[in-house]
Amino acid sequence: MTSTVTDGTALSDTELDDLRETVRSVCADAGGTTAVRRLSEEAPGIDADLWVALGRQVGLAALGLPESAGGIGGLAEIAVVCEELGRTLAPVPLLSSTVLAGQVLAGCGTADKALAKLAEGTVHALAVVAPDGTWRSDAVPVGVSWQGSVPLLDGTAPFVLDGADAEALVVAAAGTDGVDLFLADPREPGVTVRRVPTLDLSRGQAVVTFSGARVRALTAGGEGADIVSHALDVALVALAAEQLGGAQAALDMTVAHVRDRTQFGRAIGGFQAVKHACADMLLQVEAARSAVVRAVRADGSPQALAEAAAVAQAWCGEAFVSVAAECVQFHGGMGFTWEHDAHLYFRRAQSDAVLLGGAAHHRERLAGLLDW
Repeated sequence: MTSTVTDGTALSDTELDDLRETVRSVCADAGGTTAVRRLSEEAPGIDADLWVALGRQVGLAALGLPESAGGIGGLAEIAVVCEELGRTLAPVPLLSSTVLAGQVLAGCGTADKALAKLAEGTVHALAVVAPDGTWRSDAVPVGVSWQGSVPLLDGTAPFVLDGADAEALVVAAAGTDGVDLFLADPREPGVTVRRVPTLDLSRGQAVVTFSGARVRALTAGGEGADIVSHALDVALVALAAEQLGGAQAALDMTVAHVRDRTQFGRAIGGFQAVKHACADMLLQVEAARSAVVRAVRADGSPQALAEAAAVAQAWCGEAFVSVAAECVQFHGGMGFTWEHDAHLYFRRAQSDAVLLGGAAHHRERLAGLLDW
């Protein structure tokens, strides 16, 4: 099956299992959610040491990128890794840099140097979404004008994942020919990056303002819109896999608690109402898993991938929110405390549910794709 992801050498099933175990082991050695708590004392950000271990030493920074950039694997590998990262809410820029910015750069075909740096672990961020958090080619918040042959950007890009920690920005901007893509240096004059407070303590966001910023053009003639649309379909599957991993972790945490917590002389997991609720949580997690698997298998056709990605995100986002909320509820008063991990998953679930558009947006998009 031909992959629609710009990918490197695909891994066998055995190698996929090995990759999963490696990522799980590295995250466990980093202390799991300990990294999130350490960073969240000031503001959500990136665990640089963990990203060195995962991004450079394991090679995840090049996941799904072209072989010419040292890439390895495709959508199946991305989904496996994102599921494991979602289990521990690992504060690394795989989604923001490798998947979002990486897939866009790979689609441009004119960003070899930038792509090589990204594949080595240099953090890039993607600035494309509208103020409502969705991508629409007719609502790009940044515009481009030209000073001779030099492109200048003006506008404000919201919801830039890991933007405050990025060394380079990939930006969509609207011009007379349509939407094109540009590479910006956040340290250059005319570029202001402001870290913003977020509900999710495990992933940072920023607002980036451009005021006549000189940038490098990556596409011309309005080619950027199609590249962004495809990259976001890949990112939606990656995000759904993260949500699956987070939901599974919240379910596991809940099951362990109801087995150990006693009331009236017996484990609360023995009560019928608790059994039914846990069964409902399991059904949501397994349905989310099916949605992710279906989306990965749709790789090979841009249309099929777009449809499956919309389904996966519409389902997995709501499933993660529901399971995380039940996790907090079952832990009782302890679940609402800062010291317990339940709130970290609930925060991530709520944030992810609207990260690239909410469930309603993806259902509406699916209806359009199916011509309903």
